[in-house]
Amino acid sequence: MLPTNFAILDLSTPDLLIILAIVLLLFGAKKLPELSRSLGTSARELRKGLNGDEEKNSDSTAKTSQS
Repeated sequence: MLPTNFAILDLSTPDLLIILAIVLLLFGAKKLPELSRSLGTSARELRKGLNGDEEKNSDSTAKTSQS
């Protein structure tokens, strides 16, 4: 029987708390906000890039069909 949960990482709350504690120990409390801010910026730029590629592809197919 196939599992109904198709999550890539099936982590429970205690697992996430342990990971957060390890990250806090590795990077320290002062570095953590800077790290999360840069991660968010990187994710935003990646989404912009992916959406930009999709828009370029749809624009090029629209121009081709108009020609």
